[in-house]
Amino acid sequence: MIRCIKCNQVSGIAKAGLVRKKQRYYCKHCNCHFTLPGSGESVHTTSSRHHATLLDVARQLKISKSTVSRALRNSKEINLETRDAVLKMVQQLNYVPNYFASSLVKRKSYSIGIVVPELITNFFSQFIIIAQKAASLAGYEVVICHSNESYSNERDVLKRLFAYRVDGILLSLSSETTSLEHLRVFQDAGVPVILFNRVKNKAGFPKVLANDYEGAFAGVEHLIKNGYRQIGHIGGPQNLQISKNRFRGYRDALAKHGLEYNADRVVYYDLTPQGAQECAQGLLEKFVGLDAVFAVNDPAAIHLIMEAKKRGLRVGPDLGIVGFSNDSRSAVIEPSLTTLEQPIEEMAETCIHLLLNKINDPQFSMPASTVLKTTLIERLSSQRE
Repeated sequence: MIRCIKCNQVSGIAKAGLVRKKQRYYCKHCNCHFTLPGSGESVHTTSSRHHATLLDVARQLKISKSTVSRALRNSKEINLETRDAVLKMVQQLNYVPNYFASSLVKRKSYSIGIVVPELITNFFSQFIIIAQKAASLAGYEVVICHSNESYSNERDVLKRLFAYRVDGILLSLSSETTSLEHLRVFQDAGVPVILFNRVKNKAGFPKVLANDYEGAFAGVEHLIKNGYRQIGHIGGPQNLQISKNRFRGYRDALAKHGLEYNADRVVYYDLTPQGAQECAQGLLEKFVGLDAVFAVNDPAAIHLIMEAKKRGLRVGPDLGIVGFSNDSRSAVIEPSLTTLEQPIEEMAETCIHLLLNKINDPQFSMPASTVLKTTLIERLSSQRE
C-alpha cells in the first residue's frame, strides 16, 4: 500500500513512470509527484503552484494544526519554545495566511475598496494615504482603483471589487457619472457604500463632503471685499453636485453684494488639464473688463494664472483669482494662489470611521450627509495692491 508522503492519503495514488530506476508516483489529492525514500536517498517532490499551509507547518513540527494557529495568534496557551519553533518553520516554508479562505469562513474579507476619479491632484492622493492608514490600524486592507474620469471604468472597477468581496466601498464619482444604478448590486448585497467629495444627492448612499457652497461663497465674497467687481467663474461638469454647489455659492455671493450675474462670464470644463487651459483662454479672450475669476478647483485656477501671465496681465492687481482645494502647487506658483482648503484628513478619517462602524454593525445608522467646513487661505493672487 502506497501512502502519499505529503497528504498521507492512500487512495488516488497512481504510478507516474520511473526516475533513475525508482518508481515515481502521483497523488491526485494534493497534485504531488514523489518517489519513496530509500537508504541514503532523498525524496523528490514537485507540486503545481503549491503554497505552504498550516498543515504543512504542523507536519514538519509534528504538532497539531490548531497549535500552529494558536501560536501564530500569540495565544497565551502556547509556550514560548513552541511559538518560536512555529515562527521559525513559518519562515522556512514561506507560509503566508490564506486570507481568501479565511474570508469564506468568516464571511468578511477585511478589505475596503477606494475608487477615485484620478490620482494626479493632491486631494485624492492625500485622501488615500490618510484613509489607508486609518483602515490599517483597524486591521483592514485597502484596494485602490481609479476611474480616470470615465463612467465605464468606474463601473468596471466596482464590478471587480464586488467580485473580490470587499466589505465596503468609498467612492468619489467620475466626471462622466450621471447615474448610481451601478451601485445597486452593493445595496442588494448589503455592502455599504459611502460617496465622498464628488457625490450625488440620492437616497441610500451616505455622503461625506466639504461645504462647497459656503466655501465658494466665502471665496467670491473675499474677492468683492478686495475691490473686484466683474467676476467670472470656471465651473466643473454640471452633472456633479460639487460643481452645482460651488456655482450656487458664486452666484449668491454676487447677489448679496448687489453685483450683476452674467451667464456669459461662466465657462465649464471637463476636469482635464486641456479643458482647464481652453477655459482660461476663452475667458481672457472673450470677456473685456473681467477683473476676477473664481475657479471650481485649483488646477483650473493655476492654468488661469499661467495664461494671464502669458498675456501680460498682473495676477492680483489686474486679475484676481481664487481657487478651491489648496492643492500643493497653490502655495508655490507665482503669484501664490488664494484658495479654499478642504479638510482632507477629517474627511478621510470620517469616511473610514463610518464605513467600519457599518461593516461591523449592519444596524448602525449612518448620517445621510456629513458636511465639513472649509478654510479660506489668503495669498497674493487676490490682492488688488
